[in-house]
Amino acid sequence: MLNQYSLKLPKAVYSGDGALNLITSILEGEKGKKTAVFTDQGIEKAGLLKEPLELIKASGKEYILLNEIPPEPTCDEAQKVIDLFKASGAEFIIAIGGGSVMDIAKLASVSATDRYGVRELLDNPGLAEKCVNTLMIPTTAGTGAEATPNSIVAVPEKQLKVGIVNAAMIADHVILDGNMIKKLPIHIAASTGVDALAHAIECFTSKKANLFSDTFALAALDLIINNIQASCHNPDDMQAKNAMLTGAFYGGVAITASGTTAVHALSYPLGGKYHIPHGTANAMLLAPVMRFNEPACRERLAQAYDRVAREHETAASSEEKSRWIINKLEEIVENLGIPSSLKDYGVKPDDLDELVLAGMGVQRLLVNNMREVSPQDAREIYQGLL
Repeated sequence: MLNQYSLKLPKAVYSGDGALNLITSILEGEKGKKTAVFTDQGIEKAGLLKEPLELIKASGKEYILLNEIPPEPTCDEAQKVIDLFKASGAEFIIAIGGGSVMDIAKLASVSATDRYGVRELLDNPGLAEKCVNTLMIPTTAGTGAEATPNSIVAVPEKQLKVGIVNAAMIADHVILDGNMIKKLPIHIAASTGVDALAHAIECFTSKKANLFSDTFALAALDLIINNIQASCHNPDDMQAKNAMLTGAFYGGVAITASGTTAVHALSYPLGGKYHIPHGTANAMLLAPVMRFNEPACRERLAQAYDRVAREHETAASSEEKSRWIINKLEEIVENLGIPSSLKDYGVKPDDLDELVLAGMGVQRLLVNNMREVSPQDAREIYQGLL
């Protein structure tokens, strides 16, 4: 664990049924006459924009809709959206969507300048400075992007996803309202939910874990493990859905205070080259990587068991508790019907060399892993998914 650590949070977080109604008062407290709404066409078609846009109008603000954000955007696609934002003259940003929408909105919040663009931030994230205030409204309970200083974009020539990290991108306002995820298709709810699950367990077992991150990672793990299946399988279970939104947010806070590990590191090439959704890639790798890590973090996994297991569970030794946690992760992924084979996405045994090289290149996260990952270890983990 780290001996010195810090915690950086959004300025204000509003949660619970009906929290969306606070859009009007938030806007009334912000300067400027024009707001940019970042979203995607899937959110628009699902009808999730109707109420937020009405609330924006009620505040008396003008708005521009930027709804061309693709899933898993490249750095150049992100730049195109940011250029439209800069040309609009908007003075406030509302992001309504999943991780990709919020990540691009966060990049836009530090890019209303001609001094640098997205590619310059890839090379030097330290350039970023806050230009425009933001409100994040997640429509999935997964990425935790509403809490983090991270923006993930694909870099085509590297066939890899890369994280741009700067505290200037942390949101000013966050709204967590379970009604925004009520109609989420189960395959999206499942993959994004397991992404949040990965954030929690990885941050708790990270070399950078500390008292701040442990507080949020354990709370996230408890909320997610005990609510994810009900939230996905029962659209009307608002208690489970609000718990998942809170858990995902806590997972994002844990990332900010600690950091993810080999699950996320090895998943980035799967998204960058094969376009496997981020949450699905993490779900595939979650149990295999944690099983690999288990000898190095058995006591931490046992602590996780003590927090999340309910009264009827009877594991006694650290080894039993650790095994229960890993089996539970595997059970959740299987129960939610998330694909478990890389073959389903066109990955072939001949691709292993390239995958290993790309995965081992994500040292920003691999250095957080409690057990060192060698190229041969990475190969065996990928091989187990073929």
